[in-house]
Amino acid sequence: MNIGFLHKWKSQVKKGTLAFIALNVLKDNEYYGYELIEQVKKHTKIEIAEGTLYPLLNRLKKENLVTSKWVEQESGIPRKYYTLTPTGEETLLQMRTFWFDLEKSIKKISK
Repeated sequence: MNIGFLHKWKSQVKKGTLAFIALNVLKDNEYYGYELIEQVKKHTKIEIAEGTLYPLLNRLKKENLVTSKWVEQESGIPRKYYTLTPTGEETLLQMRTFWFDLEKSIKKISK
């Protein structure tokens, strides 16, 4: 077994699906960064570092897939909450279609 190749492959799959995962988590609720990390871990068992998440959220925001707003807290610093935009919702639907078609194809060839 080539552990190095497997590690690189897993990393690339994770990197390639993080936007899809983040948009899926945001589809029903708005979350601030740390909450989003916790939701991703809860639903996928994938560990995401803050240093990975925030650049991703900035890219999603530049693509008009998410929007953000600052919310004051009773104690502590304000939190930036992220939500899907209508464009993000449409994009997520297209990503899901692609994902499910890809999954079906992979299942066919890996029997």
